[in-house]
Amino acid sequence: MIEKIRALIEKYWDIVSYLFFGVLTTLVNYAVYLPVYNYAGLSASVSNMIAWVVAVAFAYLTNKPFVFKSNDWSVKTVIPELTKFVGCRVASGAAETVILLVTVDLLGWNGNIWKLVTSVLVVVLNYVGSKLLVFKK
Repeated sequence: MIEKIRALIEKYWDIVSYLFFGVLTTLVNYAVYLPVYNYAGLSASVSNMIAWVVAVAFAYLTNKPFVFKSNDWSVKTVIPELTKFVGCRVASGAAETVILLVTVDLLGWNGNIWKLVTSVLVVVLNYVGSKLLVFKK
């Protein structure tokens, strides 16, 4: 039984590790978003942009070595890789911010709930972008 579990984890390592570090990245994002939105009084979209910057930095530093096993930290590798990574995250972050702008800032819906809803979409978009465009083998 343990061998079967180990084989499954090895087979799906990139998905398992991405989910693990994705949860951590989401926690980092929320650790910034919630106080900025709830206590600093900034709009949901502005709070999201601030949280996004911190979460993207964390995600790159963890996804590169632990999820996608990209261990070359030379400038020649990091600059194009980081550019593509941030580009993908800009796209998903923009989608998330627009959804929050419409649902929370314009329609007045609950910013905490809609942040959670958009997080699911963002995790899927980020995995696909990272897998297909950034850390492709």
